[in-house]
Amino acid sequence: MVYNYIMNNSEEINEESMNENIFDKFRMNGQTAVVTGAGLLGSQFAKTLAQAGADVIVADLNMELAEKAAETARADGGKCYPFKLDVTDPASTQAMADFAVEKTGRLDALICSAAMDPKFDATHARNTNNFEDYPLDQWQAAVNVNLTGLFLCAQAAVKPMKKQNHGVIINICSTYGLAGPDQRIYEKEGQDPNNRQYKPVYYSVTKAGVLGLTRYLATYYAGTGIRANALTPGGVFNNNDDEFVAHYSYRTVMGRMAHQDEMNGAILFLASDASTYMTGANLVVDGGWTAW
Repeated sequence: MVYNYIMNNSEEINEESMNENIFDKFRMNGQTAVVTGAGLLGSQFAKTLAQAGADVIVADLNMELAEKAAETARADGGKCYPFKLDVTDPASTQAMADFAVEKTGRLDALICSAAMDPKFDATHARNTNNFEDYPLDQWQAAVNVNLTGLFLCAQAAVKPMKKQNHGVIINICSTYGLAGPDQRIYEKEGQDPNNRQYKPVYYSVTKAGVLGLTRYLATYYAGTGIRANALTPGGVFNNNDDEFVAHYSYRTVMGRMAHQDEMNGAILFLASDASTYMTGANLVVDGGWTAW
């Protein structure tokens, strides 16, 4: 069945592609994108997709953040709507998909960037996060957001996508879903060796799970017009202290952290028709972190 679908549609797709300007493939006019998480990257993604012509819904549990991201996305004349979303609640994720269809008539792209991620910037308190004493409730809360949340959002979004025979799911992974954390970069000069900071266990485990979910979705929806890919960003500068920046930068081939807008080209590529021959893949934009 899948084989027949592909053979029946490949000639038509190739003919259309040959006659299309490459820049047209990146345009998303007439399409609708949902971005979960209105934080550092989610707000950038919403703005980028709106600039490309998509109608965008930016969804977050923090409605103030969602409204701010939507306002920024609309600054250049784009269409963007805020939505209050709890990714751990099936009723909320279904309401998100329904809202997109009610507002725009369709749902073409789901970008899952909402996640729990412990911060090591100057505005956040220190937390050791040592493995042997890590609280079960915090582990379960993180799994609910970082993994179950993606599962629920995808379940809701694929329903209109199946009706359209078209859709793209992009799950945001991390370099720590590909390799274990280098805990040395969180060390501070003169700190008590018995009170070190660590990247917590849940982050690596859930981000590795994101890749498994992405590949499952890609193969499950083979032949339906629905694609699923992951984007793996490296560390993005966000008011980090000089010591952390130096440690992190030393580990990258590029010798620095990413700027906040340096994932935007990748997200547009994955969400648009520029990546129509890509599914089940993981696009790594990490400044060479995983190349060593």
